[in-house]
Amino acid sequence: MDHREHSREAALALAEGFGGRAQYIAGRLRSGSSGRTHPVVDPATGETVCGYELAGAADVDAAVTAAAQALPDWAGATPGERSDALHGFAAALSARAADLALAESLQCGKPIKLSTEFDVPGTVDNTVFFAGASRQLEGKAAAEYSGDHTSYVRREPVGVVGSIAPWNYPLQMAAWKVLPAIAAGNTIVLKPAELTPLTSLMFAQAATDAGIPDGVVNVVTGTGPDAGEHLVGHPGVAMTSFTGSTAVGRRVAELATRGVKRLHLELGGKAPFVVFDDADLEAAAHGAVAGALINTGQDCTAATRAYVQRPLYDAFVAAVADLFATVRLGDPFDPATDLGPLISHAQRDRVAGFVKRARDYATVVTGGAAPDGKGAYYRPTLITGAPQDSEIVQAEIFGPVLVVLPFDGDDEGLRLANDTPYGLAASAWTRDVFRAHRATREIKAGCVWVNDHIPIISEMPHGGAKSSGFGKDMSAYSFEEYTQVKHVMFDNTAVARKDWHRTIFGDR
Repeated sequence: MDHREHSREAALALAEGFGGRAQYIAGRLRSGSSGRTHPVVDPATGETVCGYELAGAADVDAAVTAAAQALPDWAGATPGERSDALHGFAAALSARAADLALAESLQCGKPIKLSTEFDVPGTVDNTVFFAGASRQLEGKAAAEYSGDHTSYVRREPVGVVGSIAPWNYPLQMAAWKVLPAIAAGNTIVLKPAELTPLTSLMFAQAATDAGIPDGVVNVVTGTGPDAGEHLVGHPGVAMTSFTGSTAVGRRVAELATRGVKRLHLELGGKAPFVVFDDADLEAAAHGAVAGALINTGQDCTAATRAYVQRPLYDAFVAAVADLFATVRLGDPFDPATDLGPLISHAQRDRVAGFVKRARDYATVVTGGAAPDGKGAYYRPTLITGAPQDSEIVQAEIFGPVLVVLPFDGDDEGLRLANDTPYGLAASAWTRDVFRAHRATREIKAGCVWVNDHIPIISEMPHGGAKSSGFGKDMSAYSFEEYTQVKHVMFDNTAVARKDWHRTIFGDR
């Protein structure tokens, strides 16, 4: 048995260890109550690795009840106590790092090197960061702003948070949802995507093993129309956090608004990759390939639209095509694999449909086809000649597809970069500091990289603008989402009749 077979067998054993249970409520695994089952499918083989019963409304109710019961004690814990618990959580995740990587690659088809070197260590680092950040909730300094009163600001937990995470980064998205919420003293019910529940469940189990009280972190795995909508609309949920498509985000916003709930949305993206004519061509080409193909392009910040100033355009297209040809598709458990399958055959067919339609108005330079075999693979695809208003340029594809378009002046390049409904991420490639600063000012996105594309760090916020949503994940800024700011004001005069009362009754 080679290493790949051993890794897949170990991952299958982890999946089977859940015993068909994909709900984690009040510190215990349990079966769903919907009466309907759902498979977890290995997208590299198309084979079912396990099945489980989906959550129904009763499971959501039980999870919200558990979170509500755990809230007073957890919210009342000192920041230091929550910090200690989160440090233990980070240690528990580190001890399970190899298993988390195996499970993530099994359910998502991620290359094991991506799971091992990006998803898992990033999650552990997020946990360590929030262990420290939980002790640093900040507010305005206490002072006598009116002259007669002392005012100060409290940051208090919002309450029970209902979060919905996507299938592209199940482990990291569980962390991004759970960690700032519980660090600030909230409790949470997380609904992972029904395609990819395994690492979210392992994440919740690690929280319990680390001593985080039962009910602080709960997981319900069900479909959006059933478990998801019930969670968003639940009267016991004070806040909704959702990461996913803009279309579904609109539905989540509609439901949350009915209950006047706090809302955090991280939605789709169509990131521009702007290459000015003084850029380092080799660096830009390598950055485009990495930025476009990370996670098989299933990343809302992935480089999808490269705008290249005309003097570099032909050389850039040629360089990217050459690099695409070197990318190795293969078994996710092979350490040499660069590009794994898409999450499902349905997603592969969706990507293929975009490319097929684009052939009517654009040129497929390389790729544009699925390789032989039973996995949900699709070759890295480079497209040129597409009009700016075409579907392939404007719509989120969520696959290994990069469209390259030329531009002439800087004004045009920046205008084109902003010419979609999305505003999650972007990058600018130039050696000119003035061009770089202009690009970072004028591109409307939540993150603009300069001479790189994709890196994220726990200390800095992630979130979008325009149709990419609002609110921030990671960083201390995320506490803006998960805390309620309260003004407290003390009278310092001990005078019964205040001077301002005369505006209501009586005279001075």
